Amino acid sequence: MLVPLLMFAIVSSFTPGPNNIISMTHARKYGYQAALKFIGGVAAGCFAIMLLSGYFNFALYQWIPRVKFALDLLGGLYLLYLAVKIIRSKPQQNEDPAGIMNTFWFGLFFQFINPKVILYGFTAISSFVMPVTDSRLQLVMYSLLLTVVGVSANLTWALGGRLFQRFLERHERAFNVVMGLLLIFSAVSIFAN
Repeated sequence: MLVPLLMFAIVSSFTPGPNNIISMTHARKYGYQAALKFIGGVAAGCFAIMLLSGYFNFALYQWIPRVKFALDLLGGLYLLYLAVKIIRSKPQQNEDPAGIMNTFWFGLFFQFINPKVILYGFTAISSFVMPVTDSRLQLVMYSLLLTVVGVSANLTWALGGRLFQRFLERHERAFNVVMGLLLIFSAVSIFAN
């Protein structure tokens, strides 16, 4: 059970999504150390979402198939919105001149509207954890594991943003288009399931 869960978590976490793209962008614009504020908020918010997903799954296990379509639809539409916004952005367009989005609190609260994290939590808990345990302690441990994998992806993307800063600045328009298309692919994969 642990190996399939880890494979799901790694693939889900390291593919492009709002947290990874924002982490990379912040590291590129403000530096790796500064991006850690946002990533710290992501960690706290992600852990909260994992716990809430688990308790929600436990409480409403029989209802999950009925609401899954609505959650998938909302999450997919939000990813499409982000993709269009990224594709249409102009090179060196700084929509956050004060760095407000590069804070712990933004990272924390953003998780509560981030469909990728919410779907990640619901899917991981309902598909891999609930079939094997109903222990609250194990739920906390699995939530922590899922958060660690997710934050590892954010740190990796942030490091990539910092290391490839010059390349990304020279090819920002093309890179934004590729990232937007990857988000569209993520949205389509949600709709396809």
